[in-house]
Amino acid sequence: MTLKAILVPLEESEVLPSVLETALLVARRYGSHIEGLSVRRALTGLMVAGAEGGFATSPDLEERFAREAEERALRVQRQFETFMREHGVGDGTQPGEAPTASVVEEVWEGVDVVGTRGRAFDLTVVGRPVRGAPAPAIATLEMVLFESGRPILIAPPTPPTSLGESILIAWNGSPETARTIAFAMPLLAQAGKVVVLSVANGTVTGPSAAEARQHLVRNGIAAEAVEVPSGERSVGEVILDECASRGVDLLIKGAYTRSRLRQMIFGGTTSHILASAELPVFMAH
Repeated sequence: MTLKAILVPLEESEVLPSVLETALLVARRYGSHIEGLSVRRALTGLMVAGAEGGFATSPDLEERFAREAEERALRVQRQFETFMREHGVGDGTQPGEAPTASVVEEVWEGVDVVGTRGRAFDLTVVGRPVRGAPAPAIATLEMVLFESGRPILIAPPTPPTSLGESILIAWNGSPETARTIAFAMPLLAQAGKVVVLSVANGTVTGPSAAEARQHLVRNGIAAEAVEVPSGERSVGEVILDECASRGVDLLIKGAYTRSRLRQMIFGGTTSHILASAELPVFMAH
């Protein structure tokens, strides 16, 4: 697998600069093409409350929302194009030019455009949701995670300065984590340091961290295996604490080993990391 084709859903948010920076860090390493995807929601037959109860269509309101959606789409497209131009990223028209970038616009009509389009890319870069902000949307992240069949790279709120130099794998023995490692092999092969971390009480029935390390070693990736107790902290807290203390710049983790609904209600490792990670997170389901 390579990471030559990168999709970036464009959402107007304070995290977008970090999303673009994160995508570019990968693209520079692999000579990738970055496609910015601007999605506008189709607004037809908009219903509003009537003066005497009931609902009625409102062409004026529909037109206003359509205009606002168009303006948002144009703003994020311009932001994408300006960022790429300022960072010397071309459109591929020059011989040997790499990385390259382009922007496309799609109209959302009830079909998961972002998730389905992601199937034609090696990687989709999204922003980590920020508490209290409507964007980046957790719905966008989860659509890509569950529908694309490909990995996602979650950008933290603050733009990273490096990515993949030192990697921590949150190993729990699950098939989701094994699949994520397989997707991440291009990054792991170029890393200067790889740590396979397992947390007591945070694993399922499956191979140990030492066995996961052995698999990487057989593939030419130098790695160390570390097992730590959780103590009074949650598994998610331990993972992020270990990332911080070891100075890693990329976390690799399988998504939602327990059911997504259960994690939403009771909390869980994936939910904690999606809410709190301050470094890029490479994830697949």
